[in-house]
Amino acid sequence: MIRRLVYDLWYLLSRPPWDTEISPPELIAFLGSNPAGKALDLGCGTGTNAITMANHGWEVVGVDFSGLAIRKARRKAWKAGVAIKFHRDDVSRLKHVDGTYDLVLDIGCFHSLSPQEREQYAVNLCRLVRPTGTFLLYSWIHMQADNSTAHPLKIEIDKLFLQNFNLISLEHGTDRGRGSAWFTFQRRA
Repeated sequence: MIRRLVYDLWYLLSRPPWDTEISPPELIAFLGSNPAGKALDLGCGTGTNAITMANHGWEVVGVDFSGLAIRKARRKAWKAGVAIKFHRDDVSRLKHVDGTYDLVLDIGCFHSLSPQEREQYAVNLCRLVRPTGTFLLYSWIHMQADNSTAHPLKIEIDKLFLQNFNLISLEHGTDRGRGSAWFTFQRRA
């Protein structure tokens, strides 16, 4: 409850640092090399990436637990002339989302969850990503330069997702001075 209030206040008082209003090149590259289908944007914020996916022909559902972010996302989608379903929901519970998706996108949501919420998130992800579908995950994660010690979150990601998904690629980078990584997973058939 307090976390939701903090996020709502952030969206009310300013533009949060993660809300760049620019879709990342990793998402653009994926959209350019895969046929459109159904997509789910977890932690969609004000809808920038959902709108980008819709503009590439995808049928999109966006989820965020900030009611203010969802209102802003609906307004942005309307101004952009795209039809997107946005739901205020908790990504660890997903009471308002059903069906299966060809693409599930998470840019910076997973790493903000508690370990218990991450476990439920992983259970829901298996229900939502269709067999052979893609899960794109962007997370803050620090890796040692020699890769000798994996970050605890990387170990947790492996534990939660590699039972049902194949890791297709992992790209390391930095974001606002923090280590980060893009994971591309494919749901096993």
